[in-house]
Amino acid sequence: MTAPPRIAVTGASGFCGGHVATAAAAFADVVCVGRRPGPAGRHVPWDAARQVPDLAGADIVIHCAAAVGDPAPGSRAEALMRAVNVDGTARLLEAAGGRPVVWVSSASVYDPRRERSLVREDHPVAGQLNAYGRTKAAGERLALDAGAVVLRPRAVYGPGDPHLLPRLRARVRAGRLLLPGPDVRLSLTAVENLADAALAAAGWPPGAYNIADGEAYARDATLRRVLRAHGTRVTVHHMPSGAARFAALAAETAARLRPGSEVALSRYAVDQLAHPVVLDITKARACGWAPRRTLEDFLAAVRP
Repeated sequence: MTAPPRIAVTGASGFCGGHVATAAAAFADVVCVGRRPGPAGRHVPWDAARQVPDLAGADIVIHCAAAVGDPAPGSRAEALMRAVNVDGTARLLEAAGGRPVVWVSSASVYDPRRERSLVREDHPVAGQLNAYGRTKAAGERLALDAGAVVLRPRAVYGPGDPHLLPRLRARVRAGRLLLPGPDVRLSLTAVENLADAALAAAGWPPGAYNIADGEAYARDATLRRVLRAHGTRVTVHHMPSGAARFAALAAETAARLRPGSEVALSRYAVDQLAHPVVLDITKARACGWAPRRTLEDFLAAVRP
């Protein structure tokens, strides 16, 4: 009888890594590598900002660990983000020692100055608007140079989401949601679709792959529906994109003057909502992966 593969999942106590570890446990021996135990398998402690991980016995490594957010420029949080997303990647690749590595990146690496109505993997990786995008781009360069498979999802959502939904709710004021510019179409990625891709990708040719739901979504209607499903009814109002970018620049400038403070509004946040961003997933589909979950599936299961 053939032994099941041993899959090391970094960041398994987090949102994406937890879903990957849970899905992997159905057919593999799972090792959760990170600061805290994951939802399945054995725990191997690792501080990505300081240590080389112990990957002994692993057949495949899926790297989901990352520092996320939108820290103020020059802040300690930005320095930690680099220590985890770039230096931590170098330590992980050193420990992997030639094992297959699937590195979960982000569509935030793509150049926001270029048209993104249909983004393929050869879209320029440059000009990122915040530390998260810059450090993910630097980390994935290391991974690609080492022969890893790099996945680029966009706006990952699903059960247990600790990022997108809380940020969205925080923008609601007196039943109003103010959005930059006119309605646009955006790619989103169900966390289950990302987990499926991460578990299949160890057998794909090295390189970068976009991962998203099968169809893009209309921004305004989608945000209204997501909030309504979670018990918040809103009216969407639009503001000029230029005014939103100016407000974001002012907020970033203010954050620089107050070390340790959070950026109330960033150019990155404005950019992610003001422009159409649709990922072409043809390359991943050609490897046999297909998105099986949609936003409809997620909303049908939500209980406010």
